[in-house]
Amino acid sequence: MRLGIVTDSLSALPFEEMLDVCVELGITDLEFPVGGWSTAPHCDAEALLASDAALDGFLREIDERGLRISAFNANGNPLHPVTGPADDAVLRRAVELAARTGVETVVCMSGLPGGSPQDRTPNWITTSWPPETTRILAYQWDEVALPYWERMAAYGQERGVRFAIEMHGSQLVHSASTLLRLRERIGEQIGANVDPSHPMWQGADPRAVVAALDGAIHHVHAKDVRMNSRVVDVDGVLDTTPLEKPSQRAWNFVTLGLGAPGGATFWGQLFSDLRAAGYDGVLSIEHEDVHRDAREALAQTVSFLRGVTPDAPASWRPADI
Repeated sequence: MRLGIVTDSLSALPFEEMLDVCVELGITDLEFPVGGWSTAPHCDAEALLASDAALDGFLREIDERGLRISAFNANGNPLHPVTGPADDAVLRRAVELAARTGVETVVCMSGLPGGSPQDRTPNWITTSWPPETTRILAYQWDEVALPYWERMAAYGQERGVRFAIEMHGSQLVHSASTLLRLRERIGEQIGANVDPSHPMWQGADPRAVVAALDGAIHHVHAKDVRMNSRVVDVDGVLDTTPLEKPSQRAWNFVTLGLGAPGGATFWGQLFSDLRAAGYDGVLSIEHEDVHRDAREALAQTVSFLRGVTPDAPASWRPADI
């Protein structure tokens, strides 16, 4: 497996300095956010698509440092009843940029529609009662999400680009079963971006998630979460406390190795399980620890990952027994 980074992890640094830090840390692969909920500080997709010279310069800076692009990331809500078209445009630009640069994967969210054609805000259903919840879900899936992703999957397929959908809270696809529901209907253009932190805070085990997604994993984020038992034991895991109040939250994103119980054992098992599920690609580090300096935390994350990440191909063969 190769070590990569979501470049927004170093969002405060200019493009060239960000690349130099990646080289210094031993990171080889770059995942560039291009808009949506990201300010896209390192990758202006619209400008790059409009200018061959700009795109050539962008790629040259990456190539000269021996780095490569693992994915583009368009992390908005294309199913939003009001702002969806703008995020759809971001996603389409990400696909076009991936096609132009020979990148196979675009990371994104499934999106979340409103609960009816009249709604102007998204509606995340998390229970099966009261009875209207099932009617809302039927509308969201059958009338909005599935038709949209049928069109988008075809758009990507025509350009040789696949989608790695992040299973994220407050999105229609937020779990292994909802990811598989979308994939079974749309096809193999749809796969998972496994970010272990999201199933963890929802109460799932990423190792079990990976096993359930055998053959359906297109990309992986390396990110950890720490549960705050003082809050969880009282209020559970659903939490609307602002991120800037971490001590009052049920869970917080933390530097890799500081959250999941089991530490190195947990992460080593997860990476072995990823291989068993057919994934042996990039682990894209996403730093969102509000307590830590990004550069220092990334250095510690890389050091931690080198101790638990399989690098060489497996040497065992059936003939060995």
